[in-house]
Amino acid sequence: MYTHLRCPVCRNGLVASESTLVCVATACGATFPIVDGIPVLINEGASLFTISDVVASRDPGGIPPSPSWKQRLAAALPPLGKNYRAPENFVLLHDELRARPGAMKRVLVIGGGILGLGMEHLVGDPTVELVETDVFFGPRSRYIVDAHDLPFADGIFDAVVMQGVLGALIDPNRAVSEIQRVLQPNGLVYIETPFVQQVCMGRFDFQRYSHLGLRRLFRAFEEIRSGAQAGPAMALAWSYQYLLWSFVTSRMGRSVMLVVARLTGWWLPQVDRFLLDRPGGIDGASGVFFLGRKSKTVLSDRELLAGYRGAFA
Repeated sequence: MYTHLRCPVCRNGLVASESTLVCVATACGATFPIVDGIPVLINEGASLFTISDVVASRDPGGIPPSPSWKQRLAAALPPLGKNYRAPENFVLLHDELRARPGAMKRVLVIGGGILGLGMEHLVGDPTVELVETDVFFGPRSRYIVDAHDLPFADGIFDAVVMQGVLGALIDPNRAVSEIQRVLQPNGLVYIETPFVQQVCMGRFDFQRYSHLGLRRLFRAFEEIRSGAQAGPAMALAWSYQYLLWSFVTSRMGRSVMLVVARLTGWWLPQVDRFLLDRPGGIDGASGVFFLGRKSKTVLSDRELLAGYRGAFA
């Protein structure tokens, strides 16, 4: 059952022992709890998260709490953002997966505690096995992992999907190396990450990437498609909301300003449907994406610069 798992500390195998997984390497001896059937596989020595904190955050009985009134209010208001590219990008990823050899395709989802936009194209395919992971117990979390130390054997995945996680990583280069390690030859990767956005994950918000910045991070991958997934109009809408938030300090004040921003600025992201493929739309993108294939060659920095599609060429 756990043959594809590896110790996130030393990468040796794991064996099940009652409600834990134990590293087979005597010198390591790390143990990891299994909570409600979900292994918690975090290398505490190299992670922002501790196993005890993650386990303590688990809701009793595994039942998610009811949404708060603030969450219900936010869900009822028109959004200030729209991801125009995810649905069509997942169609393309799905086509690429089906073209790969083998009857079953295994896809690792990093940050898959909840279903990401566009993922329904993969969920509905019985030939695709989704291995959904996150650092919290979400409704779809199958394993609790830190992207910096993936607890999986080398070369076992056909694809890796990571939506909105890259900005929360302390060391993205280490995470990308881990993605390369667990991918099969010519394996696929699909990444979405913010560019022109304010802090939205509090203290766990560290990185922003331009189109070329993201391309360089995945320079050991051949590009299939890349670009803006949310444009400058969404960036403006978020700036407007954060401007209003800057005038208040209380939670109630933020809630009021959220309502004002949503009711008066909802129309702004609609403009992005006309801007995403324009040079200025790429330079001012609220978020960018990369779909690529693991390669034996590495994109040089000169080749990287030749791929610039912005307005300042």
